[in-house]
Amino acid sequence: MKRAAEKKGRKTSMVRKTAETNISLSLDLDGKGDYKVRTGMPFFDHMISLMCRHGLMDMRLQAAGDLDVDYHHTVEDVGIVAGKALKEALGAMKGIRRYGFASVPMDEALAQVSLDISGRPYLVYRVSYPKRQRIKDFEADLVEDFLQAFVSNAGITMHVDVPYGRNLHHMVEAVFKAIGQALMNAVSVDPRAKKEPPSTKGRI
Repeated sequence: MKRAAEKKGRKTSMVRKTAETNISLSLDLDGKGDYKVRTGMPFFDHMISLMCRHGLMDMRLQAAGDLDVDYHHTVEDVGIVAGKALKEALGAMKGIRRYGFASVPMDEALAQVSLDISGRPYLVYRVSYPKRQRIKDFEADLVEDFLQAFVSNAGITMHVDVPYGRNLHHMVEAVFKAIGQALMNAVSVDPRAKKEPPSTKGRI
């Protein structure tokens, strides 16, 4: 992993190249929800775009991978890069709210996301998919793979719960919108926090 440009403010850019994928990503946590996402997987592009728009994060993401072999490599590596970018953009985390929660309906489906920017990566993913496991050629199980890579590299605890839903697209879309909303809350700066990390330990 290497930086494509020096960090400035709560922004960062980085590039990750392996034998399987080539990914470049820039992230601004204090953006307006602008995005340009190209991974070669249209549904995945749509989900990442939703996360950015509802999280008011600006993102430029370009990913090329061995999609002819499998989608897993690219999805997981995007999670790795996005997680590392979030962690780097947060810096010392001074004054952030740290915790975020969102409950998002999408027609008949409901997704709830709780997260803690804790420095302790952990994912709880409680989603029971309907019989149909694919949205076009995108396997629904890849969502969990992406999130596991994301939280592991961002250093956050995330609980994702979809208590009910019928349409697979609606269920997954609600998850990504809820993640965006929860992240927006967690990374926001509280002026009362005296620009200190939100922990009695003095650091995260």
